[in-house]
Formats: sequence, structure tokens, C-alpha cells
Amino acid sequence: MNVFTHFRGVIDDLLNGLAADGKLPEGLNLKNIAVEPPRDASHGDIATNAGLVLAKEARMKPRDIAELLAPGLEALDQVESVEIAGPGFINMRLAPGFWQAQVKAILEAGTSFGDSQQGGGEKVNIEYVSANPTGPMHVGHVRGAVFGDALANLLGKAGFEVCKEYYINDAGSQIDTLARSAHLRYQEAHGRNIGEIPEGLYPGDYLVPVGEALKEKYGDKFLDAPEEEWLALFKVEASDAMMVMIREDLRQLGVEHDVFFSERSLHESGRIPEAVEVLRSRGHIYEGVLEPPKGKTPEDWEPREQTLFRATEFGDDVDRPLQKSTGEYTYFAADIAYHHDKYVRGYKQMIDVLGADHGGYVKRMQAAVKALSEDGSLDVRLCQLVKLYRDGEPFKMSKRAGNFVTLREVVEEVGAGVTRFIMLTRKNDAPLDFDFKKVMEQSKDNPVFYVQYAHARVCSVLAKTREAFPSLDTSDASLAAADLSLLSTEGEIGMIKQCMAWPRMVEAAAEAHEPHRIAFFLYDLASEFHTFWNKGNDDASLRFIIEGDEAVTKARMALVRAVAIVIASGLSVLGVTPLEEMR
Repeated sequence: MNVFTHFRGVIDDLLNGLAADGKLPEGLNLKNIAVEPPRDASHGDIATNAGLVLAKEARMKPRDIAELLAPGLEALDQVESVEIAGPGFINMRLAPGFWQAQVKAILEAGTSFGDSQQGGGEKVNIEYVSANPTGPMHVGHVRGAVFGDALANLLGKAGFEVCKEYYINDAGSQIDTLARSAHLRYQEAHGRNIGEIPEGLYPGDYLVPVGEALKEKYGDKFLDAPEEEWLALFKVEASDAMMVMIREDLRQLGVEHDVFFSERSLHESGRIPEAVEVLRSRGHIYEGVLEPPKGKTPEDWEPREQTLFRATEFGDDVDRPLQKSTGEYTYFAADIAYHHDKYVRGYKQMIDVLGADHGGYVKRMQAAVKALSEDGSLDVRLCQLVKLYRDGEPFKMSKRAGNFVTLREVVEEVGAGVTRFIMLTRKNDAPLDFDFKKVMEQSKDNPVFYVQYAHARVCSVLAKTREAFPSLDTSDASLAAADLSLLSTEGEIGMIKQCMAWPRMVEAAAEAHEPHRIAFFLYDLASEFHTFWNKGNDDASLRFIIEGDEAVTKARMALVRAVAIVIASGLSVLGVTPLEEMR
């Protein structure tokens, strides 16, 4: 249950009742009423601005409206106290019995606790990673892969129907280069000395098996054949081989897409001119001449008429060419066709996760989506690069030079779970340092350890409880029947409140498209748990296991199990498996 959504419904009902009794005008717009935590926790558990929001329309003072609403709130068993503050804010403190009852609700829901219907089943397409299929995944791809995957999980938990998509850039000059590099390795597989890899080709050893596979499949058929006989074939063979490698790399990270969409298919199917014609039919295309780019001099600028998209009418800085002087469509035209295809497939809401170097892409693509549809939207999330450190020294990567650090190397060294969690400890557009030593450190400063340690501690204390009380059933069903009124200390109620913030966090993070909020939330919940644990070291009455008192122990086991469920629910959004023991 989202506590704040619940009380928003209660407040709406009370306001409608006041209108029916003639104490408030009928038909007031309740849409903008906020029900949220107070800015200062000492003011209570829930605050609402209903009086201030409705005052103008109701032609009443905000405080007068608040005074009409307060008695109805005070009459609720769930509410301990109500206070009107300032010009008309209402602060409520909820009764301990309300919080205690929520432990049972968490235990009964399991890790589905926090699931929301916020999305209403709306279809969302999230495209992420989409690395050029020219080599294995490197650490530079990890952040976008983790961010996109966690965002997809988050939106799924919030009630959206999510499609995880990978756009295969298997058309263009980089694929020509890949094919030529593969042909060189094909020659090498036949025993030829290829010497140093020529500049401009991909030098990585990952293409050696591709060359051997081509030899096995085609023999020496293309060994001395002219390029026009093998280039198209080798483009397909090499890019397909790279995609096999990329999919396996992503699986190592726990990332699996629902759809792999080929750029090549756009060119072969005629969907690019179809999308362009959609824009033309809407009057968004014209033949014209662009102004010279900034910094160009008249001597190196050749004005020519082009087919242009009226991007400036939809928020872009300049209009954009859709065809080259050769008549070929631009990369942008292919991107337009791709997003039009998404829209035709029923995805009105689209999210693209891209690297930070794609900043110039955002406005033009959002403009295209607006022009293609009246109800489509595109959110582009840019992920800053990750700086990787070992022994205090940064790695330098170059995919073309072949000395990059692969995704698989990172995962094999620290694990998929650690990698994923750490990648979500900063907002996607903020810089992130990944230090191998620090991410494996067992301390409070390492958030992934701190959260996992909380879950493992719960598992440990449950095991010790079964030793101390052999007849005590510690199943979730049994713990849900515990006397939860025994959970009355400040620390216990604090942990429950933090757990009950989870449904609201899911909805808020999903609405903002910010999965890093989940990592922060889990750290805060783990901190509440560890703090209570440490108090038990100083005060025996606060320990989770109370010798000779099965009732209190059972109630506390219900609470710690609820904490573990919420942690597991949050980790599942991040794509991380909760640990039952730390090693």
C-alpha cells in the first residue's frame, strides 16, 4: 500500500463529503492537492496542502478549509493527531497500530510489495546499450546497460508494459570497416602473414575466431576475390558474429533484451522513405538551403539544396537534412524511420538510453517524434562515462587500438551484482568512478556491501532464532500472525516507516525515470536496520532475539523479515540477487 495514495483517497472522500453537506462548494478541482511527507519529520508522518490549493476556487481562507477537514481526519483510527500549521497546512501523525499492521501486509505481499498500477499497462519501449556490433562490450557500455535494464525493471514494477530493445547499428561505414577487418583475419586463418593491422581497421584479437569461422564456412573462395564479391557477405557474417558475442557479454551482466532491431532491415525494407513521406504528408519537409555551420568560412562552404525536416518548428536549433547529395538517406533519416516503427508497433512512450556524447541528438530526435505523432513522446537519458581505476591508476580504453577493458573482465572480477549496484549509485548524467578496491570493500562506505550485509544479517538472525526457539515457526505466514503491537520502540517504528516508503519510492522513481533513487533508498533502509542492530549491542532489551520471550522475538522476526523482503524487492529492480550470507 502506498500510504500517501491511501490518505489522498481519504482526504478526497472527506472533501467530497464536506461539499455534499454544503460546507464547501460543489465541484472543486482536487487534482493538485498534495499528500506527502512533511519537510521536517518532527511535524508528523503526512502533510497536505488541501486548504491552500482549494482556497481560491472555494473563495475561502486556506485555514478555514483546513479547520473543516481536520475533524474528519482526527476521527480516523489510523490517525493519532492532526495539527494545522502556518496558513493552512495539515500535518498528521499516524497511530502506532497503523504502522504495526503494515508489517503483516509486507509479509503477505512478499517481494511483490511495492508493485503499482501507476502505469496502467501502458506500453513503453526502452532502447539501451545499442553498441555498434564491431567488438565485445567494454566497460564504457556497462553504465548504459545497467541503467536501461534497471529502468525497465522499475517501470515494470510500476505497472507499465515494458519492451527492452537493442538497436543493432549494422549499416554504415563502421560495418564496412568490420568486414574488411574480418577479411584480414580470414586471410590470417589461411596462413598468410598479415603483419601489423593497418590503421583504420579493428585490431582486436576478438576477430581471430571470426576469420577462422569464415575459413571453415567458405574455404578459400574469397581469399583473393575482389572486395565487391565478399564485402556485403562479410558485413553480415561479421556483424552477426559480434552480436553473438555481445549478447553473451550482456548475459554475464544479467541483461537480456526482448527485441533486437536491425538498422539494416530499415534500409532493406523501404521503411526510411515511408517515414519521410509521413513527415512530408504533414507538411514538415521542404527543399531548401541551410545556413553554413558556425565557424565555416565562405571558401569551404558549398551551399546546395537539400531535403530538410522542419525540426525548428518542434524545438530543435536548426532544420535537419534527410538526404545526402548522393541521394542516400542520412543517419538521422534512418533514426526517424526507426522511431516511427516503434510508434507503429504501439509504443507511444519511448525512452532512449545513450552515451554522453549523444547530447546533440536529443533535440532533433524529440522533434522528429513530435512531428511523426500527436501523442508520442521520447525521453532521452544520457549516461556519463565511467572512470575505471585500479591501484589508483585510471585505465585508458580505445576500442580501435584493441586495448580496452571488456565488460566481461569487470564482471568476472567483482561480480554482476556489485557492478550493477555501483553503476546506480549516481544519477545517470553525473560522473562515476569505479574503483575495483573500493567496490569490494566491506564497509559502510561501500553501499552494495552495506545493503547486502543487512539482508544477510536478517537471514543470520532468523537462523539463530530457530536455534533459540526450536518450536518457533519463522515462515512468513506464521510471522504475519505475531503480536505486532509489541513493536513499539522508536527504532522499530522507524524501520516500519522506512519500509512503507517503498511503494511511494517506486512510483516517484518510475515517474522521474531515475532508478538510482532505488539504490539510495536501500542504503537508507539498511542504515535503519544496522542502527537498530547496533543499539542492541548496548541495550539487551533492544536485541532481536530476547531470551525467554518468544512473543517479542517473534514480533521482531516479523519486522526484520519485512525489512529483508523490501530489500529483496528493491534489489530485484536493480537486477541484483540478495545474498543470504557474506563471504
